[in-house]
Formats: sequence, C-alpha cells, structure tokens
Amino acid sequence: MKPDVPLSLNPWLGGALLLIAGALQTLTFSPFEWWLLGPLSALMITMAALPLASSRLLLAGWLVGLGLFGTGASWVYVSISEHGNTSIPLAVVLTALFVMGLALVHGLAFWFWGKLAKGNSIRRMLLFPAIWVLADWIRGWLLTGFPWLYLGTAQVDGPLAGYAPLIGVHGVTFLIVASGAALYALGWLLMTKRQVAAGILVVLTLTPWLSGTLVNRIQWTDVSEDTLSFAAMQGNIPQQIKWDPDFLRDQLVIYLGLTEDDWNRDLILWPETAIPITQDQAGPIIEHVQSMLGENSTLITGIPWFTYSEKIEDFTFHNSIMAIGGQGDGVYHKQKLVPFGEYVPLEQWLRGLIGFFDLPMSSFSRGPEYQSALTAGEASLMPAICYEVAYADFVAINARRSNMLVTISNDGWFGDSIGPLQHLQLARMRALETGRYMLRGTNNGITAIIDHKGQLAETIPQFERAVLRGDVRTATGYTPFMQTGSWPVLTLVVILIVFVRERVIPKN
Repeated sequence: MKPDVPLSLNPWLGGALLLIAGALQTLTFSPFEWWLLGPLSALMITMAALPLASSRLLLAGWLVGLGLFGTGASWVYVSISEHGNTSIPLAVVLTALFVMGLALVHGLAFWFWGKLAKGNSIRRMLLFPAIWVLADWIRGWLLTGFPWLYLGTAQVDGPLAGYAPLIGVHGVTFLIVASGAALYALGWLLMTKRQVAAGILVVLTLTPWLSGTLVNRIQWTDVSEDTLSFAAMQGNIPQQIKWDPDFLRDQLVIYLGLTEDDWNRDLILWPETAIPITQDQAGPIIEHVQSMLGENSTLITGIPWFTYSEKIEDFTFHNSIMAIGGQGDGVYHKQKLVPFGEYVPLEQWLRGLIGFFDLPMSSFSRGPEYQSALTAGEASLMPAICYEVAYADFVAINARRSNMLVTISNDGWFGDSIGPLQHLQLARMRALETGRYMLRGTNNGITAIIDHKGQLAETIPQFERAVLRGDVRTATGYTPFMQTGSWPVLTLVVILIVFVRERVIPKN
C-alpha cells in the first residue's frame, strides 16, 4: 500500500461515519461521560476524511460539526422556544442555523487541512490534531466565542485529567485527537508490516494515558489546611417570573429565608441576579443583608449594575457580582457576554424583530478587562459569571489574582436539558486547571463545591429549593497552565502547520 493511498470508504458510508463520529463526542461529556469515545471518534473521522479529495474536506468537517453541535448544543432550543417567546417552527429554524454556523468552523478548518496536506495521507495524519485544536481555538473567540464541547473537558474524570493543570483543555484535546490518528496510523503500519515503527507508535500513544494517574498526584498548588465555612442558596426561581416586578418581593423573601440559619458562615453565596433589581434600587435589601451577617461573614450575590461609563459617556448596565459584609469587598462586572441573551448583535436591525431578540436584561455592557478579585476575609475570590467559566485561558489568567474561584449562574434558561450538566463539567475543568476550589451557585442547579482536583465535594440536586453547606479551602501558587495558558499548545500547532505542510515534506 502506498503511503498516500489510504483505505477508501463509500461516500455515503463515509458521510454517515463523519456525522456519527461528531455525535459520539457528545457522549463523552456530562451526563454520559463515556470519555473513551473521544479517541474512537477521532479514529472514525480519520478513517472517513483521510481518503477524501481536498475539495471535499470542507463538507467532511461540516458533517462532523453537525453531528457534534446538533446533539451536544441542541439545548439552545429550550431558551429560544420556551423562554424566548418564539414559535416552535421558528425556534427549530434558529437552532438549526446556530448549529450549522458552528459546524462551518470545523468545515473551514478541514478545508484548510486539505490545503496544507494536499493528498498525502502521512501529512494529513500528522496535521489532524493541530487542525482540530485550531478549529476549537477559533471557535472559542470568534464572535464572542463558543468555548463549549472541547474533547479535553470530558477528561476531568478520565486518565488524562492529570495533564489539565499542565497543558490545559486544548492540550488534553490534542492528546485525544492525536491518539485517534495514531490508532489509524497503527493499522496502516501493521498492514504494511512495519512492526518496529508500530511498536514505537504504541508506546508513544499509550504513555500519556498510562501516566496520567501518576501525574494527577502532583500537587501544583498549596492548599490551606484551614477551612472556611460555606453555604450556597439555590432558590429554584421559575424563569417565567424572574424579571416580573410583581414577584420581586417573593424572590427576595425566598433567599432571605434560605439564609436564615447561615448568616454566621464565613462565605455565603447567592446565584446570578439573585437580587433582580439594579444596585441603585437595591439599597434597602443590601443594608438588611449587612445587618443580618455575622461579624466575620461575607455574602456574595449576583446583581445587575447600573452606572455611568466614561468610555461610552453614557449610563450602562452590567451583569455583576458583589461582596457584602464587614469582611467582604468588591464588585465584578461580567466580561464575556452571551450573544442574544445578554446583548443583541446588530441591535439596530434585530431588536424588536422577534421575541427572542427582546429577552429580559438583554442590554448588558461588557465589563472592564482588568478587575480585582472579591475579598471575603482571608479569601480572595475570582468570579466567573455563568458563560465565562467556559473560557479556560480567561479563568486561568484571572485566577492568578485569587486563592479561590467562584462562579454563579442561572441555568433555568435551559430547563432539564443536558446544557446545565455540561456547564458544571466546565466548572470542574477550570478548578482542575488552576488547582483551586471552585464555589458554584446556581438558581436551579447544580449548586456545588468543587475541590482543587475538579472533584465534586458537595452538591444539591437540580430543580430543588435547598441550601448547600460545607467547608472550603484557599490555595496559593500557580499551576503550569496558569503561568503559560494555551500558548505552548498553540505554538505546537503552528510548528506542525509550518513544518508538516506539503511545501516542506516532499511527496516521497
């Protein structure tokens, strides 16, 4: 067999294989967590895409994306249909457009793959992990970004978890995809009776998977032996009444009642926009909370913020989180806003067109780039509001200024879909990458304490009005990923693209 003539598949079978391979990746994430399907999916994509002409790779990548996002991100339908005042047919169309748009990123990445590697199968195998990570990275920042469904996230409970504090989620993704490509290469080497090369490839491929458990035992950060008492309130407020002024008092009474036995805790956490009015109107409730808190207690809560912005010379709204109490201080304004949920792109044309473009509180402004951590006694907490916890480098860089992480969310937008469960898994990966405890407060679940290894220490179920209590610890020091971010992995991607492209490696 010539090195540039891999096993070919029937076009229809190959297309089906690409769709299935993309869909299988969804099963690696919560709530399924079948992480072994990650390298299997990469193997299937390699089998189906490697023989294709370069001109057909755009469609191949798009089919993979359709399989992945059509199954893994279909939960956006819930917010569009149930909470966006949108008819079912239109919600289906908008969800389909969202999925197809995301899939196009992978399609263009595969097209670029074909341009770089031409028809040489060896070159394609070497470049495949780099192209996949490149597509993920672009998807993470383009048009605000959708840094969701990265294969590496599924390894928070897998054998590669130990590498997350070293190389981050993109690095772990690279190892997974490289393993899938290596399995294909192994079959090719065995078919061509190159046993020595096959043996070397087996060792190289298995080493990260077998050593991951040992690497995970390394303590990159110093976790304090002293604990802080913690409580988080999960109000389970129905999304339909969240912004209804007639139910404002009822919501505040719920959170005050849930906190009744915990005012003396060191840390108390209410979820995103638990106080559903702006801070300039919430003076009485903030004063009441301050009067109830113990001397050494701090309450951290989500609250909309209305202030004057010198940058735009006008008043503006922020989705914010603030610390209240004698031991607490600080306000943080969300930086990574959700398109259409917290701001409307092309607002002058889209606002008012359909109900989905007029969601409550969809006129937030982006917070400043550099913001201080919240303080709560000896704890310095770096916040991530809802969607922000999906951004690995964003969280890692901000975590340098803290000894603990906190994230608040309102996943009521997504009902009982798999979206909130994926969201929790993202928070766990950020804790693992930074070696810090992550305190997670949500409106309707899953509220949790996540330890510095990304493991769930305490949780309360979804869709229940309840209080989570436990002890948490601060941590000092940096993991390697906190110091470098994703740049080492992205540099490797660039090196592979520069030195493995067709112009450098001759066809023979």
